Amino acid sequence: MIKENEIVSLMQEEAYKPMSYKELEKHFGIGSANEFKDFIKMLNQLEESGHIVRSPNDRYGVPERMNLVRGKLQAHAKGFAFLIPEDREHPDVYINAHDLNTAMNGDIVFVKVTSRSQGGGRLEGEVVRVITRANSQIVGVFQSQDTYAFVIADDKRVTRDIFIPQHAFMGAVSGQKVVVKIVNYPEGRSAAEGEVIEILGHKDDPGVDILAIIRKHQLPEAFQPEVLAEAEAAPDSITEEEIIGQGRRDLRAKTIVTIDGEDAKDLDDAVNVELLENGNLRLGVHIADVSYYVREGTALDIEAYNRGCSVYLTDRVIPMLPHRLSNGICSLNPQVDRLTMSCEMEFDADLKVVNHEIFTSVIKTKERMTYTNVRKLLTGEAEPEIVEKYAYLMEDFKRMEELAARLRSRRMKRGAIDFDFEESKILVDADGKPTDIVKRERSVAEMMIEEFMLAANETVAEHFSWLKVPFLYRVHEDPDSEKLMNFMEFVTTFGYAMRGGKGGAIHARSLQALLEDIKGSPEETVISKVMLRSMKQAKYDAQSLGHFGLAAEFYSHFTSPIRRYPDLVIHRVIREVLENGGTLPDIRHDYLASRMNDIAQQSSERERVAVDAERDTEALKKAQYMLDKVGEEFEGIISSVTGFGMFIELDNTVEGLIRLSDLTDDYYNHHEKQHALIGERTSKIYRLGDSIKVRVARVSMEDHTIDFELLDMKPRKEGAFNRGGGGGGKFKGAGGFKGFRGKSDNGRSDKGKGGTNGRPEKGKGGYKGKGGFAKAQPVVGQGGTANQGDASGNQTTGNPGKRGDSSGTGQGKKRGRADNGAARRIEMAARGTAEGAGGTEGTVGTGKGRRRSRGKGGQGQGQWQGNGQGQGEGQGQGQGRAEGFAGSGDGKAEHIAGIGVGEGQGKTRRGKGVSKPWSDKREKGGKIGEGGSLRQRLQSVGAGRTDSGVGHSGEGKRGVSLGGEAQAGGGGGAAAERSGMDWASGVNALAKGGRRRSDDGDGSKKRRR
Repeated sequence: MIKENEIVSLMQEEAYKPMSYKELEKHFGIGSANEFKDFIKMLNQLEESGHIVRSPNDRYGVPERMNLVRGKLQAHAKGFAFLIPEDREHPDVYINAHDLNTAMNGDIVFVKVTSRSQGGGRLEGEVVRVITRANSQIVGVFQSQDTYAFVIADDKRVTRDIFIPQHAFMGAVSGQKVVVKIVNYPEGRSAAEGEVIEILGHKDDPGVDILAIIRKHQLPEAFQPEVLAEAEAAPDSITEEEIIGQGRRDLRAKTIVTIDGEDAKDLDDAVNVELLENGNLRLGVHIADVSYYVREGTALDIEAYNRGCSVYLTDRVIPMLPHRLSNGICSLNPQVDRLTMSCEMEFDADLKVVNHEIFTSVIKTKERMTYTNVRKLLTGEAEPEIVEKYAYLMEDFKRMEELAARLRSRRMKRGAIDFDFEESKILVDADGKPTDIVKRERSVAEMMIEEFMLAANETVAEHFSWLKVPFLYRVHEDPDSEKLMNFMEFVTTFGYAMRGGKGGAIHARSLQALLEDIKGSPEETVISKVMLRSMKQAKYDAQSLGHFGLAAEFYSHFTSPIRRYPDLVIHRVIREVLENGGTLPDIRHDYLASRMNDIAQQSSERERVAVDAERDTEALKKAQYMLDKVGEEFEGIISSVTGFGMFIELDNTVEGLIRLSDLTDDYYNHHEKQHALIGERTSKIYRLGDSIKVRVARVSMEDHTIDFELLDMKPRKEGAFNRGGGGGGKFKGAGGFKGFRGKSDNGRSDKGKGGTNGRPEKGKGGYKGKGGFAKAQPVVGQGGTANQGDASGNQTTGNPGKRGDSSGTGQGKKRGRADNGAARRIEMAARGTAEGAGGTEGTVGTGKGRRRSRGKGGQGQGQWQGNGQGQGEGQGQGQGRAEGFAGSGDGKAEHIAGIGVGEGQGKTRRGKGVSKPWSDKREKGGKIGEGGSLRQRLQSVGAGRTDSGVGHSGEGKRGVSLGGEAQAGGGGGAAAERSGMDWASGVNALAKGGRRRSDDGDGSKKRRR
């Protein structure tokens, strides 16, 4: 009989070409009808599971050989998604929202790669087939429309509402939280269709919020009857026959205790430390032998596999095993016999493990100790009655404290990373309403148990790795080198330095050394979190790949079989190895080896689901806690900086967002590498780790989010340039506008039809029309011809520019610049006009049409076209390229005189109109500069706020520099210093096709994609 792996192996061969089922039948020599029937059934099963693919011409092959990538879809709230390939070496694939093809978040899919970026960095693709659906149910708020309804999903990654026909309401009414079963998945523009299968209650009813999170993550609450029946069959106590019959080592006479939190009920680990006659210390870690009661293949085992782990929510626990086991016969309660799996380790004076044993045992714990009481006993803070009660254990506790401290010291020396984050616990009342948020204390007692569990996990992992039996390991792979390099660059902004090893590799020891350096500093929490984000996520694996964070070559999870399925599995392996004299029969070895990868993946996935559910619950309760604190003030630190704002973490671990739009005193740019927001005008910096005072502005119970606002935030000044949507903003600043680049020749100005030598000239086109300048006041100016200057670039004199019919005039600031022995003069009037050599532009005239004028060599040529009338006079001079575009709507006329330095060409822009936006009038090909205000065009091409120079003129006020390549206020032939930050390069983007430039502070310009 042909096996599945034989078919897959054939198709994976290099020489294999896709075959039809008839060709495969012939290849495998299938003769009888029954064999053929089984063979076709096997092909269909392999195809359904996604192990093989059938092409449109009915030929079979493996996905990787047919340009398909298999993986898990990770959707985003904005509609797009990424494929996380099962092949770890394959990069993620971006999926556009229109290419999802009915797939939803979490689905296992096949994706066809459709494009690759230059260099093969970014891949884009489309979903061609959904292999496994992750979403059969959706939780959300029911909204009735009489004859039909929609359910708005709680999960924001479900971007479309679920359509519910009237017959599928099941009595639900608007405002209720419901669970919907998906009947038809979304396709094209059609929404998914579903039917209500459970009504949780009104969204504001107590307890419904947590219940909705449980249903959202499809966490199973109740156990199936057959599972409960097996749990009930477990005994209440242990008999001597069991102990003797299994050959268990009797440890009941030893002084063994459990140390847990006050509210813990499932006590699955106990410890003891003994001083041996040879002076060595023996540490015993004794774990509840859950595998004795939960046998492989039973209903209990299948349920534990499906759940993966226990889930600890704010006001409840969803256990992996029924309470009959977890809180009963498997819990190491005091003064009762319990079956255990023990790991004893003997440490010499140098803390080397000179001997260890792993065996089945029976224990009777002396006391059920709490972290609080052990801490008080060891620090001398315990009440007299507690001291008296546990006096007989004090010597053991002191020995434990000493051993744990030495174990931790050894772990730190080898390079383990110890994140000491402050954790919080949310206290709730009987209705589930949060009453307080308190910090969890990590005292000496918690550290003791932590070190003992780590030692046992490492010892067990190493022991069974050398035995080469199928096993499950807890692995933490080395961080991505690029992320680590970014982190190293980040810490330099705080004055810390890190050194890499060979090839720039970073050892965990270097990271731990940094954590010790920042201990107690204001930036400790921030740096620790950024470091953690730069690392990979720990997971389960059938291979021992090491644990980077613990600097451990071998590591497993052995110590919590009540609440983690991988621990339960390796207990079974240990039992079988012990029962078979230190090895496994071949048949069991092969079977377990075939199962371990699947168990590792399932356990990792269920762990992530549990973490997501716990985070959702925590976010919900923290939002509820802050709901009645809107308007109150708090101190916090900037915990994250993004392109849309910054997150602030309060002392009670509550985190909220200050949106970029709420920073009204300036325009702020996000500097990703520096983790900072920097103001353009004020140069104010908000950096990761900074302390900050905030006020609670808003709390959204729909999204479970909190918005903060800064206390000292001032509104933007009236009349300042508005970059937001809508409304025509003004340009403010005495410095005026640097013009678009023109061409100069030894400082002489040449004639062009846009104006001659600064003298006013009537143009042939108007600005009054649909979308341009309406009422144009005549502009009269004395442009001031370029004066001769010396080679050193001394200032020259000239007539100040004036603006006629305006509310005032101002003296211009004149600067000269050496250029082949001749100076150029720049005159900028206080009202913001500018004129001088190098290509000025005057673009207001009378008549009809639109004129494009180019001055070159004293000759101008161009054309006018348009459909409006206008009046006014323009002024300008210089050679280069001067263009005046007629508007087409009512608006405010503005005259912009430009100055350019160096060679090149620039374009003027039409003023803002009130009819159609410029993007609606663009010609095919997307030419830039054809309608709309400067602000609108900047937004449409994505020219964001970037670093650039700030021009100075007039009375020395800081203005907005809009120059192409010209330096701000140059003098003496030297490039002006970059001071402050603006978005001038956005204008450059318009002139050059949308490419932005940024200045990194060192004068160099880099392309930004």
